[in-house]
Amino acid sequence: MEVFLNRKIIELKNISKDYTVRVLNKVNLYVNENEFLTLLGPSGCGKTTTLRIIGGFESASEGDLFFEGENINHLPPHKRQINTVFQKYALFPHLNVFENIAFGLRIKKVSTSIIQEEVRNMLKLVNLSGFESRNIESLSGGQQQRIAIARALINKPKVLLLDEPLGALDLKLRKEMQIELKNMQREVGITFVYVTHDQEEALTMSDTVVVMNNGEIQQIGSPVDIYNEPENAFVADFIGESNIVDGIMNEDFLVTFLGRTFKCVDSGFSENEPIHVVLRPEDITIVSESDGYLKGTVTSTIFKGVHYEMIVNIGTFDMLIQSTFHSPVGEKVGLRFSPEDIHIMTREV
Repeated sequence: MEVFLNRKIIELKNISKDYTVRVLNKVNLYVNENEFLTLLGPSGCGKTTTLRIIGGFESASEGDLFFEGENINHLPPHKRQINTVFQKYALFPHLNVFENIAFGLRIKKVSTSIIQEEVRNMLKLVNLSGFESRNIESLSGGQQQRIAIARALINKPKVLLLDEPLGALDLKLRKEMQIELKNMQREVGITFVYVTHDQEEALTMSDTVVVMNNGEIQQIGSPVDIYNEPENAFVADFIGESNIVDGIMNEDFLVTFLGRTFKCVDSGFSENEPIHVVLRPEDITIVSESDGYLKGTVTSTIFKGVHYEMIVNIGTFDMLIQSTFHSPVGEKVGLRFSPEDIHIMTREV
């Protein structure tokens, strides 16, 4: 299916939410039709509250929520063309797989023949054909999650909200389900709004990632943009691992940090503006001390399976490096990186 991400289906305008404290502060966001958008951030950042406001389970204290251009602030959940899959799947233990999936259609008094056809289609979609008569409690966590998704999708919502639905699964199954969920979204061709605190999950599945912290949006972009061009230190530190160093932007394409001046690919800053420099650990190469742009001593090395994670002390800074080559503790080394590996951010006051 070819997807065009060019028509707003959901729009949040200046959405705020207050409990005893403000948990969302003037959030502005739109979601395109057929988009897989992920709200990403640490616990308490406001991502689940945002999802619950979209779903109608919470009301905004301020601001407006639009669905296909219509204000739905006061529309109850069951009247929105939106369904939700929660981390706790809330399946009915007294009903078998077939009846769990069919539940929404039975409420709508759809004919038995159509229900049978639609349930079969949903089971095929989630790769559980033949499970109709199974007891819910006999299923694995991954299978229960698929049934919860099938139950949500059978009502043909225009938007599916997913609140950390993989959180209860083990690592291997979680990775498998990431791929399956993305494939499922492409196949059914509807909008997914997904909540997670797992950076890898967000980068793996999303068309668009919305990074949140303290009730505010920090950055919106594609997974590649969010990872390679973080807009502030929070995003750089939260998305993957980063070395964040104070520096001075001497002029366009020229930056000084850690006592040396380097060419870079960034421009548009003031001359001699204080900035932050981001160097990703995997972009730094360990070379001989004489060949390095920077020189230091290895103070820690840990084998991580696919690579070694090392700390190299450069005077006043400990540089994190990920490499398939091992350098022992105590070795004096040089570090090299390209201008494209140097990412410049405005230094926050």
